[in-house]
Amino acid sequence: MPALRHDRSLARPGGRESHCLLVLRLPGRRRTAERVTERVAVRATQLHLTLRSFCLGAFAFLGRALEEGDELPFSFEAHAQRAGPSLYEYRPLVRAFIESRAPTLASRDDARLALGELGREPAAAIFARAHAGSRPTAEQALFRTVLVPLLISTAEACGGFDWDDTAFERAYAELEASLFGPARAYAAVTPLLGLSVVTQLPLGAGLRIRAAATDELASHWPEAPGLLPPEWGRATDRYCVLELERGLEAGEQPPDAPSELADAVTAVRLATGAPVATGPVLFERLDRRPFGIRTSLPIAAAQPPGEPDRLDSFRGGLARELLSRLALTEVDGQLAEALDRWELSLFQDEPSRSEQLCGSLVALLGEAWALRAAVLLEPCSVDRRRLHASLRTLDSGKEASRAVGGATRRALVKVLRHGDRPALLDSLDDMLLSLREAHRHRTAHEHRAAAV
Repeated sequence: MPALRHDRSLARPGGRESHCLLVLRLPGRRRTAERVTERVAVRATQLHLTLRSFCLGAFAFLGRALEEGDELPFSFEAHAQRAGPSLYEYRPLVRAFIESRAPTLASRDDARLALGELGREPAAAIFARAHAGSRPTAEQALFRTVLVPLLISTAEACGGFDWDDTAFERAYAELEASLFGPARAYAAVTPLLGLSVVTQLPLGAGLRIRAAATDELASHWPEAPGLLPPEWGRATDRYCVLELERGLEAGEQPPDAPSELADAVTAVRLATGAPVATGPVLFERLDRRPFGIRTSLPIAAAQPPGEPDRLDSFRGGLARELLSRLALTEVDGQLAEALDRWELSLFQDEPSRSEQLCGSLVALLGEAWALRAAVLLEPCSVDRRRLHASLRTLDSGKEASRAVGGATRRALVKVLRHGDRPALLDSLDDMLLSLREAHRHRTAHEHRAAAV
């Protein structure tokens, strides 16, 4: 007959446990008696040792904070079942608890030793150049992008701050795979305003527009709520994100995400005419870890006036084509000037708006811009005459009508889709000459008929 009513409360021997020690089962506490059964081959032994020491010290520090009365927030997650009542999972919210104490953790000696070892590791150099805040130092970047995520991953796997070697080894193995692996996965995401989508729309070159997941940004970046646009996630035109994903080879630097996202915004503005803009910042990830927060380019983050619009698959395809054609501006200075002037006109009042639109058309189509634009954009003579009359008002100093702004945008789209601006201008001149010749013949025929 057992000496105790519940003899299973005796701890198993081994792993710093005493034989036949009565252990109270504390609710919500994770038992740590299990050993690591599978050892991971460690590539950087000294780095592994210093990072493990940092996590152990952080666990001890955070555990004392809880013992002294600090509260560890938690949530209950419901898991519905087909039959029977729902099951609820107790989940400690260790991420917020750790991040709120990050400055204190960074000042500890074990953190400084870990940062020193990371600084000597060439493979960690890409993390040392991460962007966040105002000019972060290399140590600040390494602490935020390597040490804090490693500590959070370990604590989440432990379900709190009772140490588990298996949880640390798994988190460290993921870090080593990121540091020394042959490739990395980079991503940048920013809110997209002035537009709604029904489904995910790819724009090519790793870019896409999609609906944002619930708390997608705040779950990785605690400071995100203060950096998001007003009404984000509540207004119908403020729930989409523009995302860039790119695979990086070992040693390859991240792309210029602000410029690539700004080009995508320009393409969508051309395709839709909608008041599209990004958020003030973009959020970067590297191998699914928070990597940095960077400022968006001003031309992309400023929202022009106008009514929000819906981006369908047809205009999404047009935006994808235009984005691929924006590279033409690198070899055609006049096309680049025309595009810049049109985009600046979206944010300006009169008379600057009309001056920019006129300058855009002159750079795009040359001195005969009014005639060329009328022939380029309208198929019949009546519409051509009407558009030509509207365009000529720009020369007289009058305010540009809404139709003139739309015509400038459509002309840019036509030229970009054609792909060869000088050849297109030649073909427009040929068309104008043929129309003039046809008009001359028609006039002569009418004169002869009248003489008879």
